[in-house]
Amino acid sequence: MRHSFVPRQNSDSPLAASFSVHSHTLCRGLLAGLALVSTLGVAQAADNMVVVGYGGAGQKALSDAFFKPFAQTSGAPLTEGEYNGEMARIKVMADTGSVDWDLVEIEAPDLVRGCEEGLFERLDWQRIGNADQLITDAAQECGSATMVWSVALAYDAGKLAEAPKSWADFWDVQHFPGKRGLRKRAVYNLEFALLADGVKREDVYKVLATPAGVERAFAKLDQLKPHIQWWEAGAQPVQWLAAGDVTMTSVYSGRIAAAHQEGHKFAVVWPDSLYGMDYWAIIKGSKHVERAHQLIAFINKAENQADYVKRIPYGPVNQQAFDRLDPALTGWLPSAPQNIAQALPMDVEFWTDHGEDLEQRFNAWAAK
Repeated sequence: MRHSFVPRQNSDSPLAASFSVHSHTLCRGLLAGLALVSTLGVAQAADNMVVVGYGGAGQKALSDAFFKPFAQTSGAPLTEGEYNGEMARIKVMADTGSVDWDLVEIEAPDLVRGCEEGLFERLDWQRIGNADQLITDAAQECGSATMVWSVALAYDAGKLAEAPKSWADFWDVQHFPGKRGLRKRAVYNLEFALLADGVKREDVYKVLATPAGVERAFAKLDQLKPHIQWWEAGAQPVQWLAAGDVTMTSVYSGRIAAAHQEGHKFAVVWPDSLYGMDYWAIIKGSKHVERAHQLIAFINKAENQADYVKRIPYGPVNQQAFDRLDPALTGWLPSAPQNIAQALPMDVEFWTDHGEDLEQRFNAWAAK
């Protein structure tokens, strides 16, 4: 498959602006690199397993819920690092056999490509266990899902007399006047445009895979374009809702959940929200394959998943975790049974194959 657009949801993370899980800044990358240079030497000297995530508050939640407890209970110290999702470094490690990292957090399209290219170890699900407790698509040949994220329609319930119920309402600027917030990318927006145009959830990617479907999606976006306020950072739609700059917006559901916990009267329309997952993958040639399997098994336990979700409002991948969570919290989680049943799973294969072309077309369209 071609190297194409990667839908990077966590650069626009669901919490406050300080939560930059997938930051794209050069400064952040340099700092992460310098941190890894120092920690990796220690890791190799101590024969520690090296676990690499996306940093920020997201990694702190991973560390407190998973990494530190695993090291304590297993007696096997590990070293944490962070990166910005650079596949090039992983490829060099796997190709040369000089593997400094062991377990990495990775996005779904990169997992698919990396698995096909032999960059990751095949997981032994017999060793890991409990795959039947995980949501659909969480257990992959080369990856085990970290968490579930979602993009949904959100609005301020304190400012709208009538609640929107669908993407068709989002497009209805006559009945719901005001600006609309949308992320400045093709991914998500083309799906939402087709849903607004009456395409059934289960048919969205079948339609979008045709030239006529792409034309239909862009034609629908044309209708809304004069009313769109484009967001590029995940903090923006929440800020715009609070300020009244937009009537409604697409947003990462975790951001809205966090804002709700802070006292805002924001609400989410779960039907036809779009969700996806990040994954854990073991780099090919890792010296700690067995230990990495043990950590994945530890992460997937329902009680540990519940602890993680209490620290940060992402959806757990183990459905049994919901039995350990307050219903007031679960209503805000994309993988809650009542929410995921109404949602559209992002088609990773589609965006891996077509993302580059569609993003180029979208950027040209948005610039007009």
